[in-house]
Amino acid sequence: MNAVRALLAGSLVIFPAISAAQDVNLNRPVSAQTAPPPDSSNQKPDSAPTSPLAIHVGDADLLFGGFIDATAIRRDANTGSGVGTSFGTIPFGNTVQGHMNDTQFSSQSSRLTLEATGKRGAADLKGSLEVDFLGNAPNGLNVTTNSNTLRMRVFWGQYRHGGSEFLAGQSWSLMTPNRNRLSPATADVFFGQTVDPNYQMGLPWGRTMQFRLTTHPNDIVTAAVSIENPEQYVGSGVKLPAAFPSGEVNAGASVNDVPNPFPDVIGKVAFDPKIGRTHQHIEAAVLVRSFKTYNPDTDATFKKTATGGEVNVALEPHPSVRLVANGFFSSGGGRYIANTNLPDFIVDQDASITLVATQSYLIGTEIQATRKFNLYAYYSEAHADRAVTIDVDGSPIGFGVPGSTAANERIGEATAGVTQTFFRDPKIGGIQFMAQYSHVRRTPFSVPAGTPAGAAVNMLYMNVRYFLP
Repeated sequence: MNAVRALLAGSLVIFPAISAAQDVNLNRPVSAQTAPPPDSSNQKPDSAPTSPLAIHVGDADLLFGGFIDATAIRRDANTGSGVGTSFGTIPFGNTVQGHMNDTQFSSQSSRLTLEATGKRGAADLKGSLEVDFLGNAPNGLNVTTNSNTLRMRVFWGQYRHGGSEFLAGQSWSLMTPNRNRLSPATADVFFGQTVDPNYQMGLPWGRTMQFRLTTHPNDIVTAAVSIENPEQYVGSGVKLPAAFPSGEVNAGASVNDVPNPFPDVIGKVAFDPKIGRTHQHIEAAVLVRSFKTYNPDTDATFKKTATGGEVNVALEPHPSVRLVANGFFSSGGGRYIANTNLPDFIVDQDASITLVATQSYLIGTEIQATRKFNLYAYYSEAHADRAVTIDVDGSPIGFGVPGSTAANERIGEATAGVTQTFFRDPKIGGIQFMAQYSHVRRTPFSVPAGTPAGAAVNMLYMNVRYFLP
């Protein structure tokens, strides 16, 4: 597995390599997703690197890359969530945070990438590593040194033989919409063109450890199945029974000890017909999950199976115009509507499980107005159904209990932005300017007396990005 060994070796020298310009390369600017992306599924790993900054190690090719990111953020409320927006916890206007404007400068979204490709017999081997600096922030992060923490985004290896592929490692969840077939490459995944590193609210996505099998029966159809790392998630919007052992579920804390009975299983099929110079993409996915709770007082075990589905399209009526739409619906899949604090289920007073119905949609357009200038606009919403029961003491528990401002019935976001590429040179890289405006509003099921019915924030992101050749 020369490519994988080379990737691991390369990851040990990624920082000294990045410090020397002659050892660095980026395949393509990750932010620029308006133009139809290359068909990475047809790229030949054994071809010689074309970048002057790529290197050859043994029988494998290493492609170093990344970009330097400088972001300025202005919000008219203090979301307390750093560069990425926590859409489900926007503060209310009658709170201190709701009255405080927030200005931040950050380079945390800067990214380092490493790709290794090679061959073994008739099989193609590929490994991919992406890291940024959005890891858990140390105390006093913004006081003196801005010591941002390195974080693994994706790190996977892929074996391809004929029309079949096997992937193992951390990659974009198969539930994440694609732009091109079912490729795991970041450039082929749809997460919008927003500067916000939490992307567009309502978009189902994740980056999870997984084992994925993909097949390409022809040039148009791609099918895949993935088993992925699970998590029993209820978030901070669910009120649990007083006697329930909270360690059985993830209630919004940064923990890694939640017991999960079974991996999430996702199946997806995609169609990619080409009409003239345009590329059309249509896909559908299904999700199956399993949950389990235990009541130590009665020695009773409870299980529940959750299901969900998704439809995604990216249509090109013209080569420079793309229309995108995504719909996700589930009974027990709230975790996949990322950063919205929507739960998978609630726990009844006897520790049994009631699934929460959640759904989201996104519509938008992306226009390549000129060779160097593109603009985009999206609107998205996420919804959840109320699920309330009674605890043994007669008090309401669950999702949407009276007065709970953390239990959101609806969250919506309207976004518009532009990207201007000043130059792009295969020898020295390029520079982009990006601007994004977003309005986010969340509406809980109920709020205490005297509290506004909803919470809203206006956000402006401005970004300068230097991407390597």
